[in-house]
Amino acid sequence: MAFDSKSLTLDLIARTERAVESVARLAVDTKITFSVDDIVDAVERGLPVGYPAPTAGGAKRRDLIGQMAQGILSGEIYEA
Repeated sequence: MAFDSKSLTLDLIARTERAVESVARLAVDTKITFSVDDIVDAVERGLPVGYPAPTAGGAKRRDLIGQMAQGILSGEIYEA
C-alpha cells in the first residue's frame, strides 16, 4: 500500500470520521461516555498491517489521529 502524504492524511481523516460516528452511536445507545483515546484506539484497530506512520516533525500517528478526532468533534476540521 503506497501513500503520499496527502493521500495518507485524507485516508486517516476518513477513517477517523467513521470511528467518530461509530463511537458516538455507541455512546448514545449505551449511555456510556467515551473519550478521544477511544476513537484513536478504534482507528488504530482498523488500520491494515504495515499502514504508514507519519515521518515529518516527530509526530506520532496516535497524536495525529487524536488531533483529527478533536477537529471532527469540534467541526474545526471542516472550516476553511
